[in-house]
Amino acid sequence: MGVPSLQAAFGQVRSLELRLVGVSPCAEAAADRLDIALEDRHFPLEVVLSARAWHDSDVIERWVTVRRRTDADGTPVTVTRLDSGSWFLPDATGYRYSGVFGAWAEEFQLQRAPLPIGELTFTSRQGITGHQANPWIMIDPGDTTEEHGPVWGIALAWSGSWRLTATHRPEGGAAVSAGFGHEGVRWTLAPGQEITTPPVLGLYTGGGFGAASRAWHDHARRHILPTPQEERPVLYNSWEATTFDVTEAGQLALAKIAASLGVELFVVDDGWFGTRDDDTRSLGDWWPHRERFPDGLRGLFDGIRELGMKAGLWVEPEMVNADSELYQAHPEWILRMDHRRNDEKRSQLVLNFARPEVRDWALDWLDRLVTELDLDYLKWDMNRPFTQAGWPEAGPAQDLLWIEHTRNVYRVMRTLRERHPRLRIESCAGGGGRVDFGIMRYTDEVWPSDNTDPRDRQTVHHGFSQIYPISTMSAWVPDSPNPNTGRATPLRYRFHVAMSGVLGIGGDLTTWSQEDLDQASRFIRAYKSVRRVIQQGRLHRLGGIPGQERSAVQYVLGDDVVVLIYNPYGNAKRGPRWLRLAGLDPDALYEVVDAGGPGKGPGLLEPGSRYHGSVLMSVGLRSAAWEPIGADYRSDMIVLRKLG
Repeated sequence: MGVPSLQAAFGQVRSLELRLVGVSPCAEAAADRLDIALEDRHFPLEVVLSARAWHDSDVIERWVTVRRRTDADGTPVTVTRLDSGSWFLPDATGYRYSGVFGAWAEEFQLQRAPLPIGELTFTSRQGITGHQANPWIMIDPGDTTEEHGPVWGIALAWSGSWRLTATHRPEGGAAVSAGFGHEGVRWTLAPGQEITTPPVLGLYTGGGFGAASRAWHDHARRHILPTPQEERPVLYNSWEATTFDVTEAGQLALAKIAASLGVELFVVDDGWFGTRDDDTRSLGDWWPHRERFPDGLRGLFDGIRELGMKAGLWVEPEMVNADSELYQAHPEWILRMDHRRNDEKRSQLVLNFARPEVRDWALDWLDRLVTELDLDYLKWDMNRPFTQAGWPEAGPAQDLLWIEHTRNVYRVMRTLRERHPRLRIESCAGGGGRVDFGIMRYTDEVWPSDNTDPRDRQTVHHGFSQIYPISTMSAWVPDSPNPNTGRATPLRYRFHVAMSGVLGIGGDLTTWSQEDLDQASRFIRAYKSVRRVIQQGRLHRLGGIPGQERSAVQYVLGDDVVVLIYNPYGNAKRGPRWLRLAGLDPDALYEVVDAGGPGKGPGLLEPGSRYHGSVLMSVGLRSAAWEPIGADYRSDMIVLRKLG
């Protein structure tokens, strides 16, 4: 007796009795697939359990389809839980779980603890993936480390509401069931109607949490990400510099400075449309601000391209303000319930993307916007959860909006990409509120947190990297003091933290000193010289707790090795002073190419020095950033290359 993965009701009968109908193996081009067909012994419900084992991946993919037969009588068929798969784990003397928790500006905080006896549930009831948890879990016997020991991982590829429950039975054994939806939602099926779940992915490794992460990253690059081999451009986003004060002159002034630093993509953020002078108005009115841009946006984006940069724009297609022309014309388009209020959050209401006319409206204006402005990049934001999530016109089928809203977001993104092959999309949801393997199939980058403070970002990046590839993780260099936390940090540290992902700049460049601008230009050049290794390399997490202790991240791609080293506390006496590397060839010789990156102080490594891989992994190297006495917020970038 445990958590059910499938619950259905037939009138007053709330019970399933499934029998086997058939098993269908299928050899696909890159995988082996198995479909197991079942049906209820009396009522008109068919169930197909599907599994796919990829030839080049340790990940197994599972999903479920339920269908009401067309020969059904008038008995209502309602599904109240439909998980994508239930995974049973081998017996162990104990279990420990790993997952992430968070909130706005504090996403992806890694937690590890003994798996309690009973049921442990992580969920989002918000209509999006959510900030509070993320739809994955790793389980180990309790003594697994970063580089040693077994790990079982389960991840749901879905961007709407979800639920994942780990059950640890008192008599021993554990299982994990995961799927979309949440308690209280009812999906009523008409004759012939079917629902197919999103995939749930399972992975086993004996090589510790690091090997599990690298296996997840490899699978995402091979089978999920739309542009996995592209080098992501260095980006500038204007939000922290201007907020809603977006003008052509102001944006071009920032763009000129950004271009001079070596920035490759300039993104205009919120404030360019309707009468958008603050966050209370004009969401839904997606045309250029008539006072700020009386001649439209084409001049601004032509100016950005003349500076040698690609052009991007912020949008929030799923939202509407009550103070907008769209809402006045179509108040029925929002999520709403009869005889209930319409709660606003951030002065916003949620458009019901499950409605075909809303989906088509969004695709139409987005397509025209990308075409007319020749855009290279969209930052797609989604800043609030669902409330009053009803669709009165849909009747008994209205709860399907929890599924179809997300799937229509996917459809719009997919269609935009088909019509505009060079368009790239970034997913944002009030920071990291929509990060998962579902949205990553249609986007190139994700924004993990609105908190750009480098010390806080280290913990965000640490949790993010547990299963998601670094090539998808957008990271900015902000101003100091930081606009979120007020904490002052050196430009060097801010760059080195942002360089651990896809580098972006978010500060107000018009206030930076010439010395800072010169240093920023050097850091951008240094990042470009190693970004393929960082974005495509195999990740190793080294050292202690990021943002709290001496720590480092290492990337290996072919013969190239990049190590980013951090020490937030200059007077820290405890912890190792020698940094042991990982994932090297023990018999090979490695040469130091860069011993600390641009602007480094006195270091303990010299370019041209050579070390055997076995020495670097068993003894390690010394970095000035890890010395026990010095300033706070020290960091280094060390680049090595395998010889021969």
